[in-house]
Amino acid sequence: MAWEIVKIILQIFGGLGTFLVGMKILSENMTKLAHGRLRSMLDKTAKNRFAGVGIGTAMTIVGQSSAFTTVMVVGLVNAGIMTLFQATAIIMGANIGTTLNAWVIALAGSDITAVFLVLAAVGVFITMFSKSERLKSVGNVVAAFGLIFVGLKLMSSALTFEEGTDAFEMVSKILGTQLHPLLLLLIGIAITALVQSSTAVNAIIITMASLGLVIGGGGNAPLYIIIGSNIGTCVTALISSLGASTNAKRAALIHFLFNFFGAIIFTVVLVCWSGFSHTVLAGIFPDDITAFGKTGLGPTFQIATFHTLFNVVNALLFLPLINVFVWLAEHIIPEKKEKKAQGQRAEEIFGDLDDRLLRGPSVALGYVYQQTGKMFSYAMDTLDVSFNAFLAKDEGSAETVSEHNRNLSDANRKGISYLVKLSATSLVMEEEKTVSSLHYVFNDIMRIGELADNITKYTRHYVEDELIFSDEFLEMISAMYAKIKELYALSLAAFLYKDIPSLAKVDELEDEIDSDRRVLVDRHIKRLNEGRCQPQNSGVFINLVGNLERAADHITYIAHAIETLT
Repeated sequence: MAWEIVKIILQIFGGLGTFLVGMKILSENMTKLAHGRLRSMLDKTAKNRFAGVGIGTAMTIVGQSSAFTTVMVVGLVNAGIMTLFQATAIIMGANIGTTLNAWVIALAGSDITAVFLVLAAVGVFITMFSKSERLKSVGNVVAAFGLIFVGLKLMSSALTFEEGTDAFEMVSKILGTQLHPLLLLLIGIAITALVQSSTAVNAIIITMASLGLVIGGGGNAPLYIIIGSNIGTCVTALISSLGASTNAKRAALIHFLFNFFGAIIFTVVLVCWSGFSHTVLAGIFPDDITAFGKTGLGPTFQIATFHTLFNVVNALLFLPLINVFVWLAEHIIPEKKEKKAQGQRAEEIFGDLDDRLLRGPSVALGYVYQQTGKMFSYAMDTLDVSFNAFLAKDEGSAETVSEHNRNLSDANRKGISYLVKLSATSLVMEEEKTVSSLHYVFNDIMRIGELADNITKYTRHYVEDELIFSDEFLEMISAMYAKIKELYALSLAAFLYKDIPSLAKVDELEDEIDSDRRVLVDRHIKRLNEGRCQPQNSGVFINLVGNLERAADHITYIAHAIETLT
């Protein structure tokens, strides 16, 4: 008998493991197939709460997990990309999106399961023999659905016993024990927090219901576990927010408060209305309902219906109260005055590259892309300081330029480290090319900072050696630098908005700067020959003009990076 119990437990865990692996593969490949769409959806949230709910629903369907969406949202809030208002609407949508999984699981009890088991093999063959990356992802999605149903079938088989057997009597006695609603809630919370998936808990409860097993004394009992699972799923986001910014903690708290208040409302209703399951749910889906050739699927659809009802009703109730949730979170977690740590300036340049965003690689990559533009601007500011200091014969700006370059170096290390992490995620080919190209862009940005540092050295020679440059030279070099500034503005816009047609103008302006360098050098040589210029000026003159021209080259390279970026 003891060995029978061990076998049942092992088979249940084996089925649950297979189910979770299938869910993970499905999530990763759905995200791949949605390449770029998650990023574009998030850009549309604005202040429209209905758009936020819709986007949260869509993101959860793609990621196949409300935890996927909420952890992403915590990351976006932490990075300062998203407001708490936007985050709250998306979180509400995430809870609606996850209800689809319960319906898919409910179908597992029907004869359609056999179709999905065959699809597992079909998906594997598609993945093995397809050369197209997109088709491989499609094959993985198909195979993942198969694995999900294999896992559910294993759990179902483990709990299928003949009436009258010792195993049947034992399981019926354990599951049929009358339990207090609060205890059932805690069971739902604990199991969900342990496996980090409310969908897994739904799968277990729905599988038991499909076999006609009585849970917790029957009636509303299974519904309390479902409610508990909705609270338990908040644990993932709460853990994720540890060490994050104040607003990120608030976003995780709002997710908890949303589910917690919803749980209180529904628990009170179920306690007061003990016949809710029989009257309402069984009224919609009678116990003996037939679907896909199988009878008696009513209990599975009843639980799926309740899960949907819980999340949709809560969203409708709380959607008008988004600002109240934000206010509540802000008062529970007040703003703290954070001391600026050494090296924090790098974060100000590049932002907080949050590892939570790696759950949605296309979103994370889009964020890095935008922050790279900020790093480019910071490097150009550094060049501005350096060049203006030369014109003003200001040696004191050398320390400012050095500090800027230290900050650029820190930001560069952060950026490259994050790109390495991104490379380890499930990127599509175009995104892998983007990551590769951004490595080169970082290098070009660092070169601009180094050239700015070189110019501070020429400024020192300019002052200490008491060099004299003609007004003609200073006017021409200023005109050349004005073109470099114009080139930067064009290149930054081209980079940020991936405007390939504008590259022709970038190249035209870069050619003009090259021509200006040649003219400056030729005129300098002419002035030397005519005795109108000091020979000791040549070193500073030639190097200054050459460094500015090289800066223009690196600015142009950054613009042209869009030819390989997605």
